[in-house]
Amino acid sequence: MSNYYSRSPPPLQHPVPTHPTFIPEPPSTPGPGSGDFAAWGMNDATAQFGMQLGQSAVAAGQDYVQKNFGGFIPLSLLKHHFNVSNSYVIKKLQLVIFPWRHRPWSRKIRRSETGQTEWQPPRDDINCPDLYIPLMALVTYILVAALQTGLQERFHPQILGASASRALVVVLLDFLFVKGGCYLLNVPGSGQVIDLIAYGGYKFVGVILTLLTGLIDPGTTIYWLVFLYAFAANAFFLLRSLRSVVLPDLASTTTPVTVSPAQRKRRITFLFLEAVVQVVYMGILVRV
Repeated sequence: MSNYYSRSPPPLQHPVPTHPTFIPEPPSTPGPGSGDFAAWGMNDATAQFGMQLGQSAVAAGQDYVQKNFGGFIPLSLLKHHFNVSNSYVIKKLQLVIFPWRHRPWSRKIRRSETGQTEWQPPRDDINCPDLYIPLMALVTYILVAALQTGLQERFHPQILGASASRALVVVLLDFLFVKGGCYLLNVPGSGQVIDLIAYGGYKFVGVILTLLTGLIDPGTTIYWLVFLYAFAANAFFLLRSLRSVVLPDLASTTTPVTVSPAQRKRRITFLFLEAVVQVVYMGILVRV
């Protein structure tokens, strides 16, 4: 009995926690160009095939645009007419609105790497036509026309489409008039298509100025005075700018030509007619 009570109880056994010796890390996101596409469930062969397929699609798209539109308007020519700078845009807008004392009006010529003569880009020549200002002016005209109808509580989403259609029709008619006149007068070259479209697009600057005056509502007299000034400025600008197309001289053309006195008289008459008809185009555009 004494031996039984003198025996000590056994020590308590606590469970020892066990920790895993290795914790798997989640797959890392492959960085650009690392080539590790396994984390996305793709092997390298599949990823390379997808990249080659995307590059082929882009190349096919560029080839399609070049084949279908490159013959009519070369992409290099479009880049040339959008090669502008901030200073050029500001000076060109000043020239379009205040063309009265500008000198000279002849365009600058440079020699390319292949030895051929070509026109300098707009950023280097204030007299070079560009597409940036006409395009931005076209978009601004549509927005200002919508704003004016909205303030008059007669806005409708169709106003946007109607204004855009009206503007494009006016630009097309102006281009066809100049192109047809140059053809009938046997003007060699008669300028690039983009040049003529650009010259016709500058009229939107004066139209926007007239519409903004109407938003202020200074009165009918001041409104029409602003319209007449915008028309006169645009007409004078076109009269001097298109002279290099209709009556090229030795200093402002890459292909010098001679013009007889009779031809010169008819071409000057055509220039004045093109300047005067601007009042019709601008009158259509301001009626929104």
